[in-house]
Amino acid sequence: MEANVSSEEHDPPRDLDRVARIQADWRRERPDLDVGPQGVIGRLHRLADRLGAELRLVYDRYGLGEGEFDVLCALRRAGEPFERAPGELAAHTMVTTGAMTKRIDRLERSGLVTRRRSADDQRGRIVALTSAGCDLVDRAFTEHMRNERRLLDLVTPEEAAVLETLLATWLSRLED
Repeated sequence: MEANVSSEEHDPPRDLDRVARIQADWRRERPDLDVGPQGVIGRLHRLADRLGAELRLVYDRYGLGEGEFDVLCALRRAGEPFERAPGELAAHTMVTTGAMTKRIDRLERSGLVTRRRSADDQRGRIVALTSAGCDLVDRAFTEHMRNERRLLDLVTPEEAAVLETLLATWLSRLED
């Protein structure tokens, strides 16, 4: 005979966040597994999604995708004359050279970068910011930093410092 149990007895409390509710469900369904890592990994994943959406709001205002913004920033960070080889750009943005080519093509069509042959290696190319590209990235990056400040101000300066240390340590260990 089946017990007459209400769904409320099986559902996690509503005051838990989404990750905690998922963990509670898994604990009920698979009590043999340690679902503790979901508490950190799940929240980091959700946070990354939310932060990405908030950051893209700025890129969109300047008619840029995240990848194009990244390329423009890598060129601007290079200092005068604001140029790098495509392979160097790929290393500074952590994307493949194929993906980099597509990004550069779009930026070149928009008049934000130019390509020329390398003086050192005639087979090589150099990508450079145009004056329009430099102006755009300076304005976009200024707004981007204001946006990141707004997002980081949701935690205290002390919490941000601890978080930065923990994330840097964890990332360093994962990348080694």
